[in-house]
Amino acid sequence: MSHLEEVVLDLERHAAQQGWDAAPKLYALVYGSEIRTTDPELAAELGLAEDSGEGDTLAALEQPELPDQASVEDALSTIAWPDAVAGCALVIERVVLPPEAEEEIPADPDEAAAFAADHPAREDVRMIVGVLRDGARHSALRLRRHDLDDEVLVGPDLVPALADALAATLEPDAPEEDGGHA
Repeated sequence: MSHLEEVVLDLERHAAQQGWDAAPKLYALVYGSEIRTTDPELAAELGLAEDSGEGDTLAALEQPELPDQASVEDALSTIAWPDAVAGCALVIERVVLPPEAEEEIPADPDEAAAFAADHPAREDVRMIVGVLRDGARHSALRLRRHDLDDEVLVGPDLVPALADALAATLEPDAPEEDGGHA
């Protein structure tokens, strides 16, 4: 199992222990060797003070609340990570409706949220998506209706749009134009 898979599954287990109806949580994924070098006290606090000899570990460092935006995707578009961050992960809950309900969803965002919350075929889903700078991805999905550890779905590309949005936060900023006009 890769370090990313381990972190995503650890975050999923932690979220399951916390219960449902939680706010989205964003995590910086940083290798233990980086933390030991830059912040030995934090490394000791996280139990990363010694090199285990089993290869580098990947630590998930919870970030402050996401910026206040219309959507998580909009909030992610405002984030850029420093080079020391190897990746990031997001834990988020969403309401999923069956495809046949899509035509009935109101255009107004508040009405759409109320519609989804009251729909009899709604499905509450907790998604944990992690990505690394090297392109690795892993996801875990838990359905409220099947809220059992052995019912968690896992795979590299279960939520591709969210993984893409997270990966974009790891890309270097585009170089600024020199101000010249064509």
